[in-house]
Amino acid sequence: MRSAEPGRRALLGAGQRLLAEEPLTRLSINAITAEAKMAKGSFYQHWRSRHEFFLALHRTFHDELLRIVSTRMTHQPPGLERLTIGMNTYLDVCLAEPATKALLVQARTDAGLADEVAVRNQQAAGIVIADLEAIGWQSPEPVAILLIAAIAEAALQELTTGGRREDLRDALIRLADRPTAVSTARADSGDRGMLCTIRDRTGISGTE
Repeated sequence: MRSAEPGRRALLGAGQRLLAEEPLTRLSINAITAEAKMAKGSFYQHWRSRHEFFLALHRTFHDELLRIVSTRMTHQPPGLERLTIGMNTYLDVCLAEPATKALLVQARTDAGLADEVAVRNQQAAGIVIADLEAIGWQSPEPVAILLIAAIAEAALQELTTGGRREDLRDALIRLADRPTAVSTARADSGDRGMLCTIRDRTGISGTE
């Protein structure tokens, strides 16, 4: 396969423009090459199939998205403010790019993209772990994984409604900023479990 060049970029750009109006399932190679004003044979000089092309679309989009988000977060110290900046940047970029909805929907339904999606999610989770640690999470890795999934869902919801969902964005930040509440809930649960064990062993009902 050829390395990146004007023709390859033109085809990817054509695919991204078409996705603003058409779902991936209806996007044909003929439509892509016609939009790029290139011969159909030029497509196969870069990709062997539609699947390879769609995979390249995902990678191109997410590489650029990661670059923008990372740039906005670079000069901020880890913590809730940096996490908020990164989250809002991600959501704003997704909302501004009409092709995002088709790409997010395909990522959920195309089994052939499962490995690619897993790598991207792990990559994004790795970025926010430092922020969650600074906030106070003792085990930030699973929280990061769940938070990234929730942010992607918020992006899809905003694309569906066609605008920012401040309620969802606020909820995401509240979820990230709750390590103390979670620790307290675990402690309370542990105390209740111990109390139940004592009652079972002693026959004490807990009522006067």
